[in-house]
Amino acid sequence: MIFRRALQREFTQTAAAVFVALFAILISTVLIRLLGQAAGGRVPAEAVLALIGFGALAQLPTVLTLTLFIAILVSLSRSYRDSEMVVWFAAGVPLTAWIRPVLMFALPLVAVVGAGSLYLTPWAQQQSSEYRDRIDSRDDTHRVAPGVFRESSGAQRVFFVEVGAGVDGRVRNVFVSEETRDGQLVVIVSAEGFLRNDEEGRRFVVLEKGRRYDGQPGTPEYRVMEFERYEVQVEQKPAVMQPSRSRALPTALLLAQGDKRSMGELLGRIGAPLSALLLALLAIPLSFVNPRAGRANGLLIALLTYLVYSNAISVFQGWVSQGKLGFAVALFLPHVIVLAMLALLFYRRLAVSPFWRARPS
Repeated sequence: MIFRRALQREFTQTAAAVFVALFAILISTVLIRLLGQAAGGRVPAEAVLALIGFGALAQLPTVLTLTLFIAILVSLSRSYRDSEMVVWFAAGVPLTAWIRPVLMFALPLVAVVGAGSLYLTPWAQQQSSEYRDRIDSRDDTHRVAPGVFRESSGAQRVFFVEVGAGVDGRVRNVFVSEETRDGQLVVIVSAEGFLRNDEEGRRFVVLEKGRRYDGQPGTPEYRVMEFERYEVQVEQKPAVMQPSRSRALPTALLLAQGDKRSMGELLGRIGAPLSALLLALLAIPLSFVNPRAGRANGLLIALLTYLVYSNAISVFQGWVSQGKLGFAVALFLPHVIVLAMLALLFYRRLAVSPFWRARPS
């Protein structure tokens, strides 16, 4: 039918615009957080782009769910405001006739949300966790940035390089402050420095033309040593992989483990495509716009419905993880409630006289 083709076209155009806007907001949020961590030295600057990619992939099912819900809601609300719904209803097209075109548009996106929730999100979480572990296992020489005071991974040393490594690999004007175990403060300044690897693969920091100050803070007891060449071996950290969180475990492994935490995480993954499908259908009755009321009222109610629904799934997921509720009950109960609310809204919209019909005097 004509209205189905028109709806499919409008759904697609609106969804594309909404997805671009939501994805830009997501990228901006992740970027701001990671840039703050990079400025504090917790994340190297070269790792920001990779972590942004992993974070965006992990949140893709949520973005697609919101895109689907808002696209259908906005498109149908516009039809109400522009009186297109009046024409379709007057032509004998009931409200339930919108279910089929909405499902034709929503089901492919729901399948993508399901695949992302079950496979893509845990993969992205796992890759992000492993990438961070590899970053944390690097030695302190990789933390050097010109013009920035940086703290070592053990928080025992602070170093500063005024000029970064040039073509010759040398840095200029090096400052290192270290507190020893017995409370002594060691300060080293040198004009130049570089890294050296020996035949056995060990790494050394070589400082040239500098001084070393040893002393007890707050006392006049200290000593000064001048040196032409000062070498310190850099301890190589073993790559320590942290135990994977439930979010980063593959879905097949969650099923195999079967413990409370695994089943709670599995509940959230299964709930993502179910909620996307029900929200798409829920947008049909929620899109009703009364010309005499404000345009934003329906949208606020719809967004509040989404927030309550998504938070309810998270609450049930937490209850399953804590062993307070069975998996089967938590899996179906929130969706059954939303399904009942969907049936009630359709019943009310079909039972109430259409607003364009003249009331008898």
